[in-house]
Amino acid sequence: MLRATASDGCRIAYRTEGEGPPLVLLAGQANSHHWWDSVRRDFHTARSTIVLDYRGTGDSDKPRDPYSTEGFADDVIAVLDDLGVERADVYGTSMGGRVAQWVAVRHPGRVRRLVLGCTTPGGPHSVPRDAAISRSLAAASPHEAARILADLMYTPGWRAAHPGPYGTLGDPGMPLYARRRHFTASERHDAWDALPRVTAPTLVLHGTDDTFNPAANAPLLAGRIPGAVLHLVAGARHAYFEERRDEVNPLVLDFLDAATGGQGGGDDRERA
Repeated sequence: MLRATASDGCRIAYRTEGEGPPLVLLAGQANSHHWWDSVRRDFHTARSTIVLDYRGTGDSDKPRDPYSTEGFADDVIAVLDDLGVERADVYGTSMGGRVAQWVAVRHPGRVRRLVLGCTTPGGPHSVPRDAAISRSLAAASPHEAARILADLMYTPGWRAAHPGPYGTLGDPGMPLYARRRHFTASERHDAWDALPRVTAPTLVLHGTDDTFNPAANAPLLAGRIPGAVLHLVAGARHAYFEERRDEVNPLVLDFLDAATGGQGGGDDRERA
């Protein structure tokens, strides 16, 4: 792992792979770069990829200071600076999509194209998950929580054919205080007022059967970003990018390869 140094001195671990224009892949809450392990190579046909361990995860430092999605976004910029990358495509899923929103808002010149997956604008305008889901996860043992998370991530049929282990269920080496700080950062995310300032052409992706982050957030998010394209993946849950990789990842690459002629191409409500 390579390491960049953030403005506050925190060391952010990251890894690069592949050849071609750079694509930053941002993981979900309380996860390291291993979130992308199973699908990262799908993008190496046309892109080099950059993945990182958020502060508090993996090989990055784990400070006890408060975390925020805005701060995570600035850590992404520290990684790009360390690599000497002036401009990159950015694809964030789940909390990574929240972080990607702030990368595009706070550093518009650094983002060529933006992909936001299974995420939310946050704040009072967003659609929260059912409180029963949060209660069940909070009360569960670690083993039971992993089972609940896997069910929220993947459909039963896919899990039967792919018994795991899964890289999307959290960083097992993460200290509890850092896990709590990730949860707080994600829950306090609110980019609603800032989203109209996104200038990068944007694709919003979401599984229609996602209850972990309700699919109703996708049109809200796309509606706030000028010219954003919305693509709903019929029948998919939270980890659509892994379960439906053969359908969705080529779509992402097509979007990234499209000629940039201004903002995104309107509100496309195609269902895969």
